[in-house]
Amino acid sequence: MSTFSSRLSKHVEAYVALRRSLGFSLSKQATILRALVAYVDGEQLDGPLCRQTVLGFIGSWAGTANGRAVRYGVVRRFSEYLAIFDPRTDALDPKAFPRNRAIPPPRILTDEELSRLMAACRAVSPDYPERARFLTPLVGLLASTGMRSGEALRLDRGDADLAQGILHIRRTKFRKDRLVPVHPSTLAVLRDYARLRDGAFPMPDMPAFFVSSRGTRLSKSGLNAAFGAARSLAGLDRGKPVRLHDLRHRFAVRRLANWHQQGADARAMLPLLATYLGHGHYSDTAYYVTADADLLAMAAERALAWGETP
Repeated sequence: MSTFSSRLSKHVEAYVALRRSLGFSLSKQATILRALVAYVDGEQLDGPLCRQTVLGFIGSWAGTANGRAVRYGVVRRFSEYLAIFDPRTDALDPKAFPRNRAIPPPRILTDEELSRLMAACRAVSPDYPERARFLTPLVGLLASTGMRSGEALRLDRGDADLAQGILHIRRTKFRKDRLVPVHPSTLAVLRDYARLRDGAFPMPDMPAFFVSSRGTRLSKSGLNAAFGAARSLAGLDRGKPVRLHDLRHRFAVRRLANWHQQGADARAMLPLLATYLGHGHYSDTAYYVTADADLLAMAAERALAWGETP
């Protein structure tokens, strides 16, 4: 490793440690900054960290425009820190890579499509039965609770009270723990999974609730690969492919629709739904009101019945 890349690596690790000491997880940012060090070392570039080096690093990534904007933002904030130690560090233009903040519309699965997806989860990868073993209960859990996939992957055995049907969600997106009750049918599936898991790994090396075929904590990449196979098997990868996060949208939309059908004021229930979903502000949950045509129709019909302007 060159002198500059070695020095840059030390600053990256110090920066990551500092931000984490302040309560930030910084997992993605750390990966990006370490990739910057690898790029600098691979290209045998000398210091200081300049615009040309950063632009070359950003251009070396073949991802989306938004992905490049995210990478650039991470490096720009790090460069501000680095300039404290090396004043020769170039100041980076915050508008060099504008980010498109338009939120892609979710794909809200119908009941029939969700049934096809769950059937595909149970039948996915016949030569690799471990996939179906974890994928079926995990996707069912996401669909029935609206949990984030990352929250499910971080679950430990001690977080799941399978006697009472309560999950303790820790280290959420907004760093707030919460309790999530699960439906009896989902609880039965989780109990079956736990029994099979404990039979396969009676002396686990780690406390993870969802584990891979090796008994280690199931990774995001492992889950995405298995879900992609099930999605394809269910025929849900055509047009706009369904994403794991779409199950969270579906849960919220269906919950609001049920409240409408029951005659409840869904808007007044948004704070309750926000708490259950772990949103930082209940206004974040209001986004789901516009996410589904059927729900919009119900809201408009209810507004007219109350003499309001929809």
